Amino acid sequence: MKKAILKTVCCIAVLAVTASLMCACQADTSKVKETTAEQTTNKTDKTEKTSPKEKHRLIIDTDTGADDSAALILAAKQSNAEILGVTVLAGNVDLEQGAKNALMALETAGCTVPVYKGSNERFEGETIEAFSVFGKDGMGETDIINPKGTATDGDAVDFIINTVKENPGEIEIVALGPATNIAKAIQKDPETMKQTKMIWSMGTAGLGPGNASPVAEFNVYADAPAYKVMLDSEIPITVIGLDSCDGEAKWTDEQFEELLALNDTGKFVAKSFGKIRQFYADNGSEGSVMNCDAIAMMCVLYPDFIKDTWSCHGSCITDKGETFAQVLFYKEGFTYDVVSNDDFVYNVKLVTDLDKKAYFENFKNAISD
Repeated sequence: MKKAILKTVCCIAVLAVTASLMCACQADTSKVKETTAEQTTNKTDKTEKTSPKEKHRLIIDTDTGADDSAALILAAKQSNAEILGVTVLAGNVDLEQGAKNALMALETAGCTVPVYKGSNERFEGETIEAFSVFGKDGMGETDIINPKGTATDGDAVDFIINTVKENPGEIEIVALGPATNIAKAIQKDPETMKQTKMIWSMGTAGLGPGNASPVAEFNVYADAPAYKVMLDSEIPITVIGLDSCDGEAKWTDEQFEELLALNDTGKFVAKSFGKIRQFYADNGSEGSVMNCDAIAMMCVLYPDFIKDTWSCHGSCITDKGETFAQVLFYKEGFTYDVVSNDDFVYNVKLVTDLDKKAYFENFKNAISD
């Protein structure tokens, strides 16, 4: 949410057996040519504890707050995720802080991949004023952000375009923040971006209420014109809305205590949520909080986590007013009384049901030693 959530192959003889256990954050240097050998030496000491699944070649686009960091850690712990790079933009926090938070989350997970800095302005040029319910540093203000690494030289938008161009039909972009970097990539090279396999967007209110306004969710509200560009691109998009993160998916005080007692990674995640837990308590929702970004990542990497989707046309309202940044979903095959949807492009899958009960246990198991 936003604001309201190798095994090293020791010998050739066992290569076929160990390939499925390859590090979650290992990049294929033959396909991501713009990164250096050092940048693509990706190591982690953990693979997920579930059966092998389809491999996902990922770019993770983030405005790294606490929930984004949890999603990065989850991806880094999965053997079916190959993180080619992380692209950062301002949103939860300013651009520099967002890059540091991403680096720290990856280091906490034992994973080294390039982190690129991107947009510090909205799609139409307005400076982004960072806003976070996760604290000034986006990570609970508990002095846990001290990365050893630094961001990689190069622009995030160019990295996105180049990676898709060199790997047509293979790259999935997981959008955990505003859509600014993605919209700029689409604007700069629309034909290349149409070769994106899938964009997974944690954004919109889904079929429920918003958190930035009664009808709008934070990521969309932060740059609605960018979100509109993304929806209108005809690229396949799976949307995980705010309504996917409520109810049984919310993390409780008792579950945060479990994370604190689990290991260093669990402590890092739990501490980063301290400020938003206080924010919820101050607003009458003491005892549990949403963590939407890790839910979105679980939708990508856990094949049985999503229970149902709608095929939709998505329309983002960019006119200033009370409905600014609301996203309307026109369901394919449904006949509306007045509005005609005959000519719509149905490139959006809206997640309408997922396994909320399994969410926390899946996450805890993924980061367990």
